[in-house]
Amino acid sequence: MHPVLEMFTILDVKFEGRRLAKIQLRTKQLMCLFLMLTSMVLSFSFLPRAKAGMVLLVTPITGNVGMNVTLTANLTTTNGGYNVTFDNVVEAFGNATGNDVTVSFLVPESAVGSHDVAVVDVNTGENATGYFVVLSSYSLNVSVPAPPAQLQENDSVPISVNVTGGKSNSTVDAEITVQAPNGTSYVQQLGILTSTVGSGNGTLVYPGNFSGGANTDYVGGYEVSFDLSNATMPFFVGLTNSTEYHRMETINVKAVYAQNETVTLTVSGLGLSPVNVTADSAGLINYSSWIVPTTASVDNYTVNIVSASGQTVKTPQDTQNFTVPGFAFNVTATNLAGDLVPNVDVRAFEHEVSVINRTTNSNGLAVGLAVLTLELGNFTLKGYFEGVKVGEREVEVTYNETSNFLDFMVNLTNLNIRVVSVVNGAEIGIPEVGIYLTPGGVGLKTDITGSVVAHSLLPNATYVLNASRYDTPFPNVTTIASLLGVDGNPVNVSYVNITCPSFTLKVNAFKADGQPFSNAVVEVKELLGGIYYHGNTDSNGTVAFSAIFGKYNVEIHDSAGKQLNSTATDLFQDQNVTVHCNLFDLSISVTVTDYFGQPFPNINITLQGNGSEPISSRTQANGMVTFDNLIGDSFSISVYLSDQGPPTVVDSLLVDGSTAVPIRINKYVLLAGFVVETSQLAIAVIIVLSLVLVLSLEVYRKRRNKSKKIDS
Repeated sequence: MHPVLEMFTILDVKFEGRRLAKIQLRTKQLMCLFLMLTSMVLSFSFLPRAKAGMVLLVTPITGNVGMNVTLTANLTTTNGGYNVTFDNVVEAFGNATGNDVTVSFLVPESAVGSHDVAVVDVNTGENATGYFVVLSSYSLNVSVPAPPAQLQENDSVPISVNVTGGKSNSTVDAEITVQAPNGTSYVQQLGILTSTVGSGNGTLVYPGNFSGGANTDYVGGYEVSFDLSNATMPFFVGLTNSTEYHRMETINVKAVYAQNETVTLTVSGLGLSPVNVTADSAGLINYSSWIVPTTASVDNYTVNIVSASGQTVKTPQDTQNFTVPGFAFNVTATNLAGDLVPNVDVRAFEHEVSVINRTTNSNGLAVGLAVLTLELGNFTLKGYFEGVKVGEREVEVTYNETSNFLDFMVNLTNLNIRVVSVVNGAEIGIPEVGIYLTPGGVGLKTDITGSVVAHSLLPNATYVLNASRYDTPFPNVTTIASLLGVDGNPVNVSYVNITCPSFTLKVNAFKADGQPFSNAVVEVKELLGGIYYHGNTDSNGTVAFSAIFGKYNVEIHDSAGKQLNSTATDLFQDQNVTVHCNLFDLSISVTVTDYFGQPFPNINITLQGNGSEPISSRTQANGMVTFDNLIGDSFSISVYLSDQGPPTVVDSLLVDGSTAVPIRINKYVLLAGFVVETSQLAIAVIIVLSLVLVLSLEVYRKRRNKSKKIDS
C-alpha cells in the first residue's frame, strides 16, 4: 500500500474508535438519567396528595367593640355551609357562593387584645383562622330633656361614662370636668368597674357629686369632658322649662339668687307686665303665673331677670330667648279643574288683620304649595292672583290637628284652545300653532291634535289670543270677553276654536320645451302636520288649491307617479307658483358607427333608466335610433351587434335635457354588410400586402434573370 494511503487508514481507524467510545459514554449517561427520573416519579406517586388549604382574610384587623368587620375566605365544599366564630362563638353563618365566602359581622363585647376569628366548613369540619385586635373605647353621655323642654337653673344633670374593650375585671379611673358659662371648671374622679369582657359604665350627677361649689346657677352652655377621650358634650341651662310655648300655655321660670332676694322678671313683646318675685329660703325663684296671650304672634321673645336690690349680679346675665312657634300648614292651591296653581298669594287674616303672607311655589316638586305658620285660633285664608281675589276659606288651629295639609280651591279656570281648518272636506286640528295670550304674556303651542290648554285664568277677565305659525301671525285675532258659564258662574274648563286661515295656491306647470304641462299630477305637502293636497293640471298646465296658512313643498309628477320637479313656497297670502319640468318629454338619439365611422344599421339598442323598465329599438340605415318621451335620469345604453349573447358595448350617461349620443365601436368594421373584427381585417390586409410584395419581388427577379441571359 502506498505510504500516504496507509497513514490515512490508520487515522480513520483511530477516529472511528474514539467516536464509538463517545457514543458508549453518552448512552450510559442517558440510561442513568432515565433511571433517576423513573425512581423520582415512582417516589412521588407513593406520597399522599396535599389538599388546597382554606385561606381567611379579616378587614380591618383592629378596631372597637361594635365595629363592622368583613371576612373573606374560600370554602372546600362548593356552595357549602359555613360558620364564622369569634373566640369560638358563632357570630355569622351562611352558604358559600361557589367556593367563595364574604360576610360581615359586628365585633362582640370583648376585652382589649387579640382574639381568634375562624371560618368553619360545616360539611368537612375544615377551618381557616385569623385574628382581630380589640382596642379600648370610651364614650360620654349627658342626660338632658328632649327638646323643646330644657334644663333650668338649679337642675341636676346625670353624666355617664361607658367603657368597651377595656381590661377584664379591672377598674378604669376617669376624670370628669364640667366648665360652667362663667368660665369656672369643676373636676371629679370616677372609678369604672369592668366585666370579664372589659365593659363597664359609671355615672356622676352634676353638681351633686362634684365638690368645690359646683352649680347650675348660670344661664348658658356647659361643656363636659373627661381625660380618657377627646370627646366633649355640651348641655344648656335656661330660665324657662321650654324653648317653645304656644298660645295659652304657662311659662315657668326658675332661677337661683340669694336667700329672700327680690328680683324683677320681664318678658318682651307679649304684653305681659313685669313682676317682682322674692327668692325662697334656699334662694330659689320659681314663677309660673305668666300665660302666653291668645293674641301672641309667631315670633321670638326674651325673658330677663335682674336683682331689684343689686345684691346678686350674674355674669353672664339671666337672659334667655324662647319662641311662639305656631303650627306649619302646607297650603296647596288648586283651580276649578283640580290643577295646581303657582304664584297665588295666600294671606292669613286673624280678626281682619293680616298675620302672614306666602306665595305658592312656581317650580320644583312643590308647585302650588305655600307653607303658613299659624298659632292656635281662627283664621281666614284669602287667595290673590294677579292682584285679584280668587278664593277664601276658614281655618281653625287647635291642638287636635290631625293633618297639616290644607287644600285651597281658587276661582281660576282652564281654557282649552283648538286651532282647526277644513282640509280636503274634513275638519282637522292644526299642530305647531303658537298661541300668545294677553294679559299675562303666556306663550303656548298646539300639540299634534291642534289643541293646547291655558291653565288658571281669571274667569272675569278679557283675553286676547294671537295665533302664529312659522313665527308669522295669523291675520285674525280672537278675543274672549269672559270665561264664565251660561249662569254667570265660573266653570272648570272653557273651550274655544280658532280657525286657521286658508289661501289660494295656484300652480303652473310647464314642459322642457316651454309648453303647458297638461294632466300633470301636482302634490302639495305642508312641512308640519302632514297636511296634503293633490290634483291634476288642466290643458293650460294649471291647478289651484285652497290651502291653510303655512309652508309647503310643491311636487310635479307624471302619470306613472315619477317626480319631475319640486319647489318650496310660503302660503301666508294668495300665491302663484310656476314649476318648469325641464326633465320631462326628453329625447335621446343614439348613433352607432364602426372603426371607420360607417353606420351600423338594424342593430338592437336598449335604453334603461334608474329603476325603470328597459326599452329597445333598432338603428336605421344611418346607424341612428331615437327614444322619445323620456324623463331626465341616469341611463345605461346597451348595443347588441348580434341578437344572441351579451351586449357588445354598454355606456352610461346622466340626462338633464334632450341629447345625441355617438357610439363608435372601434373593435369592428362593417365590410360588405358583414361585421368583421378590426384586428382580423388588419391581419388580412397584412397577408395580402405580403403576398403582393412576394409576387412583386418574384416578377422582378425573373425579369432580371431574363435580362442577364439576353445580355450574355
